[in-house]
Amino acid sequence: MTPFDAFKGTRALITGGMGFIGSNLALALVELGAHVTIADAMIPGYGGNLFNIEPIRERVTVNFCDIRDANVMNYLVKRQDFVFHLAGQVDHILSLTDPFPDIDINIKGTAIVMEACKHHNPSTRVIYTGTRGQYGEAVSLPVSEEAPTHPKGIYEITNLTAEKIIEVYNDVHNIHSVLLRLTNIYGPRAQMLHSRYGVVNWFVRLALDNATIKVFGDGQIKRDFLYVGDCIRAILLAAICDEARGEVMNVGIDRPTNFVELANTLIEVCGSGSWEFAPFSPERKAQEPGDFYSDISKIRRILGWEPETSLRDGLAATVAYYRQHKAHYW
Repeated sequence: MTPFDAFKGTRALITGGMGFIGSNLALALVELGAHVTIADAMIPGYGGNLFNIEPIRERVTVNFCDIRDANVMNYLVKRQDFVFHLAGQVDHILSLTDPFPDIDINIKGTAIVMEACKHHNPSTRVIYTGTRGQYGEAVSLPVSEEAPTHPKGIYEITNLTAEKIIEVYNDVHNIHSVLLRLTNIYGPRAQMLHSRYGVVNWFVRLALDNATIKVFGDGQIKRDFLYVGDCIRAILLAAICDEARGEVMNVGIDRPTNFVELANTLIEVCGSGSWEFAPFSPERKAQEPGDFYSDISKIRRILGWEPETSLRDGLAATVAYYRQHKAHYW
């Protein structure tokens, strides 16, 4: 028996389920015996990919829809034991030039999902995945959940707002909810067409193409890069842990890596590619928070969760996946 046996026979809705984290979550839930419904608008450039669910395509229900459609959300949340809310606009650079998709999808869309739960399934459990960018620049390291939140972009502001909306539904409307702030997640099934988000996976593409990786600044900025399998395990544990209700928890790794180390490790693992220093673009410099890595003592205490995958092993698994399935991602 494992804690994950609790998912057998349950019903789970994943918004954004065709994307990077959503599809990996769908695969895990199906293997645990859950009945999974995926909702995804398949907006170009956001990472939705039919191939992501190829191993389970006949074992899931897929609804191509938008979380901003109240009628659809009202229908889809019914009888779901879990609502994993992962859908959102996640392009940091776009939010600097056009803030309205972030505001419309991340804030309005979240409110519609939570209203649907309130009116049509108040006993469900909602798990929301936000971003470490909600903190902005780190006041001290590692960054705990008690750190101030000073986001540097509209994308991060809308994630923080969505989190606060869900907290209200937890506290006022009694919708069991857990709020997760994810660090830099990498691994199989991420979009690989552009570099606007998912820095590690973009580095993987460049290395596989035997191209040159641009390392911004002096390459010494620290980050906590977390393998997607570890992230999925945290999400699943958060869903079934009663003590996690209403909690905000970091999902990261407390062993930071700088970008030079990342590039060197990846090139060694991949056996191709090179790297060079490059200046920040104006857009990236405006949003660069400096060193950041997560304090994970809270999630360790509440869920008993620990990252298990080393950077080298995670990169090796990621490289192997894209080497085999490259045609489906670029």
